[in-house]
Amino acid sequence: MNSCVVVGSGAREHALAWALSKSSQVTVTPGNPGIAAHGITCVETPATDLVADLFVVGPEQPLVDGLADRLRAQGRVVVGPGAEGAQLEGSKAYMKEFLAACAVPSAAFGVFHDADEAIRFLRTMKPPFVIKTDGLAAGKGVLVTGDFDEACRDVRGKLSGAAFGDAGMTIVVEEGLDGPECSLLVLCDGTDVLALAPAQDFKRVSDGDRGANTGGMGAYAPMGSMSDAHIHEVMSTILTPTLRELRRRGIDYRGVLYAGVMLTSKGPKLLEYNVRFGDPEAEVLIPLYGDQLFDVLMKVGLGQLGDTTAVASGHAVTVVLASHGYPATSRHGDVIHGLGPDGQLATPMDDVIVFHAGTSRTSDGRFVTAGGRVLAVTAMASSPGNARRRAYEATSLITFESMVMRTDIARRAVEERHDS
Repeated sequence: MNSCVVVGSGAREHALAWALSKSSQVTVTPGNPGIAAHGITCVETPATDLVADLFVVGPEQPLVDGLADRLRAQGRVVVGPGAEGAQLEGSKAYMKEFLAACAVPSAAFGVFHDADEAIRFLRTMKPPFVIKTDGLAAGKGVLVTGDFDEACRDVRGKLSGAAFGDAGMTIVVEEGLDGPECSLLVLCDGTDVLALAPAQDFKRVSDGDRGANTGGMGAYAPMGSMSDAHIHEVMSTILTPTLRELRRRGIDYRGVLYAGVMLTSKGPKLLEYNVRFGDPEAEVLIPLYGDQLFDVLMKVGLGQLGDTTAVASGHAVTVVLASHGYPATSRHGDVIHGLGPDGQLATPMDDVIVFHAGTSRTSDGRFVTAGGRVLAVTAMASSPGNARRRAYEATSLITFESMVMRTDIARRAVEERHDS
C-alpha cells in the first residue's frame, strides 16, 4: 500500500490526512488528538527521520525554514516548495517586488522600516488602509481600516516589535481594493499546473465581515460567482506570469500556490500568495476531491502532473468554532461537548466531518480547547444551500464555554442562487 507523511498539527493537516488515508497509509507528525482519534497514526518523530512514498508539508513555517529542501536532499518525493519559493509567503515585501518583476496586477504599495515614513505614505492614500507584517503572523498580521488614526497606531505597533516581534519589523502598506475576494489554489509540479475549485473564505471574526482579521472563520466551495472566464483571467494574468518568473529564477516550484485574489472593477488583482493549502480552504476543498488526492499529489511531487484532471464532487461549507478571545487571545481547557471518542459528532451525520484545529485530550478521554481556532466543521451536499444547512445543524450539536462562531458563512452565496 502507498505510504504518506503529512507534516503539521492543525485542521488543514487533519483534512489532508483524512483524504490521503483513503488510498494510502498515513503518518502525521506531530498531528493532534483529533487526528489520532480518527484512527490515523500520529508521531513526534521529525519528518526527516521518517520514510514514505510521499511527504506533504502542511504549514508555512517549515516550508520557509527549508524542510522541503532537506527532504528532497534525502531523495524524498515532496509536495511543498523549497525555501526560495516559500518566500512568496514568508516575506510580503519579497512577494510585492516579485509581482512587480513579472507585471502581475496587485494593489499599489510601499515597503517600510520607519514609522514616520510609512505614515507619510498613508497620508497620500485614500481609505481603506491596509497594513501587513512582512513576515509570517499566522494569518493575523493584516489590518484593514478606514480610520487613519487606527492605521497609524497599527504602523507604530508593528514597527516597534510590540505587535508581532521580528515578523512586523518591516511592513507593507497597500491601497484597499474593491470587490469580492476569491481563493484559487493551484497545484504546481515545476512546469504544469492544475487549478482546484475556487473557494471563498471569511477572514473577519464576526458576522457581516466585522471585527478583527483572523486566520479564517469558515469557507465554502466551489465559489459559484467565480466563472470559468474569471478563472481563465486569473490564470492568464496572475498565475501564469508568476510561474514563468519562478522558472526564470531557477525555482522548481512543486506544491500548492494559493492566490488570494480580489475581483475588482478593473479586473482581478492579487492580494497575497500562500505557498501551501489554505486553512480553512483545505477543510472545504479537500473533501470534494476525496480519494483522488494521493495520486494527484504524487504527480505534483514527481513533476508529472501533465494534463492530469481532478473533479470536485458537489459542494462543501466549513464553519470554524473558535475559543473565547480569538484572535487576540485564546482560552484553553474548556470541555467540548458533542464529540464522540473518535473526535467526530457524538450523533453522527452523513457527509459531515469535524476537523480538529486546536484540541487536546484529558486523561479521561474528553476533548478540550487548546487553541484559538478549535474545530472546523465541514458538510458536503449536492447544493450549497444543503451544505450550509447541514454544516450549521452539525455545529448546533457542539458546545463549549464562550464558543465563537460566525453564523453567515456562505449565506450570500446561497441567497444569490435562491438555493435554500
